Amino acid sequence: MGFFTRNDSDTAGGTDVLDRDLEKLLEDAKIEDGDHERFSHYVPKDKILESAVTGKPVRALCGKKWTPSRDPEKFPVCPDCKRVYERMKK
Repeated sequence: MGFFTRNDSDTAGGTDVLDRDLEKLLEDAKIEDGDHERFSHYVPKDKILESAVTGKPVRALCGKKWTPSRDPEKFPVCPDCKRVYERMKK
C-alpha cells in the first residue's frame, strides 16, 4: 500500500475558484454613467497607466468604475474619494 500527500494544487475549488469568480464579477460590472463626468476621482497611478495601455476601466476609491478619458484637472475632486483617501492616510 502506498501513501501520498495532497497539496493545494490537487484540491478542487478553494480560494483560486473564488478569486476567479470575483475577478469575473468585477470585469462584468456595469461601467457607471453617473457623476464621474462631474468629478475627478482618486485611482492608484499604476491603474491609470494600465487603463491607458489596455483600455480597461478603473475603479476609484469611492467605487465608481469607468474608463478615464478626460483631464481630471478640469473637475472638482469627488468628495467620497477624498474621504476614503483621508482615512487611508491616518
